[in-house]
Amino acid sequence: MLENLETAMFYILVMASTLAMLLYLIWLGTKKEFIGQLATYLTIVALIANIMAIILRMLTSGHPPLSNGYEFILTFVGGIMAVYLFAEYRYKLRALGAFVMPIPFLLLMFIIMKMGPEERIAQAIPPALKSQWLTFHVVTAMFAYGAFAVSFGLGAMYLIKLSKEGTQNNLNHQGIVSRFPPLDRLDELAYKVVGFAFPLLTLCIITGAIWANYAWGTYWSWDPKETWSLITWIIYAGYLHARLMYGWKGKRAAWLAIFGFAAVLFTFFGVNYFLAGLHSYAS
Repeated sequence: MLENLETAMFYILVMASTLAMLLYLIWLGTKKEFIGQLATYLTIVALIANIMAIILRMLTSGHPPLSNGYEFILTFVGGIMAVYLFAEYRYKLRALGAFVMPIPFLLLMFIIMKMGPEERIAQAIPPALKSQWLTFHVVTAMFAYGAFAVSFGLGAMYLIKLSKEGTQNNLNHQGIVSRFPPLDRLDELAYKVVGFAFPLLTLCIITGAIWANYAWGTYWSWDPKETWSLITWIIYAGYLHARLMYGWKGKRAAWLAIFGFAAVLFTFFGVNYFLAGLHSYAS
C-alpha cells in the first residue's frame, strides 16, 4: 500500500515539475501572468509530492532515504525546488524558474530512463550508512546543491541579458529578457545565494568526514567523492574570495557560478556512476 502511494507521489512529482518547467518557459514569452502563477503553484505541488514520496519511502524502509541513487536524487530535486521557491517568493523572481526547473526535470528523467524498478525499491540500509552524521551530511548537501542550482540559473540569466544589451534592436527591453531583473541585481542575488550555500557545503564536507571516520576509521581517504567535493568547495571559495578581495563581479562571476554548478553535477553524478569508490553504493 505504502509502496503504491509512494509511486503515485513520484509520478505526481514528475508531471507537476514537467508542467511547471514548460509553463515557466511559456510565461517568459507571453504577458499572461496567470501562466506564471500556475507554474509557481505546480512547483509547490511538485515539492509537496517530493516530500511525501520521501516520507513514504522512510516509512516503508524504516530509515532515512539514503540507501541508493534513486533516493539521493529525490533529495537533490527537493532541495532545488525548495530553495528556488524561497528565492521566487523572497525576491519576486519568477523568471528564474525557466532556468532552474529544467534541472529537476532532467534529474527525474534520469530516474525514469536509467533506473529500473529494482534500483528504485527500498533496500536495507548498509552498515556504513547507519549514522546520524550521514543524515546531517545529506541534508546540508541537499540545500547546498539546491542553492548552487539557483546560482547557476542566475548566472545564466545574467549572461543572456548581458549578451542582449547594446544590440541594434535594443532587445534588453523586449522579449524574454524584459522579465529579467537588472544586471546588477542578478549579480548581487547570485552572490547572496552562493554566500548562503557555501557554509552548508562546508558543513556537508565536515559532517561527511566525521561520518567517514565512524564508518571506515578515517576522516579523509581521497575517495573520488571526497576529492570532487573538495574541488567544488575550492571553486566556490574562489568565487567568494575573488569577489571580496578583488571585486570580481558581472560576467566573470556569472561564468564561475556556472562552472561551479558543473562541478556539483560531476560530484553528484560523475563520481557516483563513473568512478569507483567508497560512495559507489549511491549508484
